[in-house]
Parts: sequence; structure tokens; C-alpha cells
Amino acid sequence: MRETPQDDIHSMQSGQAPYENVLRESLRAELRLVNTGLPRARRTLSDLLKERRPHVLCNDGSTHSFKRKELEYLATITDAAEQEELLLPMIVEVGRDDGETSVLCEGELESAVISRIIGMQVACKQGRIRIYRPQLALLRARLKTTTVYVFSAGVTL
Repeated sequence: MRETPQDDIHSMQSGQAPYENVLRESLRAELRLVNTGLPRARRTLSDLLKERRPHVLCNDGSTHSFKRKELEYLATITDAAEQEELLLPMIVEVGRDDGETSVLCEGELESAVISRIIGMQVACKQGRIRIYRPQLALLRARLKTTTVYVFSAGVTL
């Protein structure tokens, strides 16, 4: 899609060169492709524990399967009420190159579960739990199939 002269003027007024807009749109398109394997919907731990082959369907039509061992581990660190509420897979947002990632959260339950797993207190602020690479490594070592990555354009051009 070619920009009009008016778009160029708007871009210059907003401090962005036209090529930056092209890069931004290209990045968005690439991220949509990379993220096609994300789950359509998440399911509760309690529901997944009841299934013989626990899984969720993904946006691209594929199936994301969960290892029963991971689900059982989560069951040992949560009570029945938390199991009814905890949605899986947990979504880990990757977007910046500063060594920081975020786990998307809807409330304090995700914070409590992640705190138990990595052995340090974390908090949900503005829908995100900020963790660094060492904590992410601990989380992913325990929960390889019950966490998924979403790539975002958290970079500035």
C-alpha cells in the first residue's frame, strides 16, 4: 500500500519518517504470522485435568497438547478453587530486547502461581507480570507445554 503525500506530511508532523511506517506495518504483518499458532481460547486447569488428552485448539487449526506431568505439578501447588480459575496455557509476551518479558495475567492468581514456581514474589500490574530471563528459564523448565510465547511489537522505531 503506497502512502499519499498527505500521509507523508502526517508522518513528518508526527515525527516518523514514511519508511518507519512501512517497517512498522511490515513488523505487524510478520508478528501476525508468527502468532498464528496461539490458542483460540484458554481452558481451566481443572477442566484439563479431567481429559485423557488435554489440549486446546489454536488459531491456525492445530492442536496444542499439554503434558499431564505439568498439569499434575500445577495441581500440587494450587487448591481446588485456584484450579477452577487458572487458565492455561499461560501466555508469555516477548517483545523487547531489554531482557524483560511479561506473563499476561487477569488477576492475582497468576502472580501467586508464578511466585510459587520461581521461588520469589512477583506482582500483576496493568495486566502483566514482569519477569527477567533467569525467572523465565525457571518457569519454562517447569512448564514447557503450559506456557506459550506471544510475540509483540514492544519495540520502538
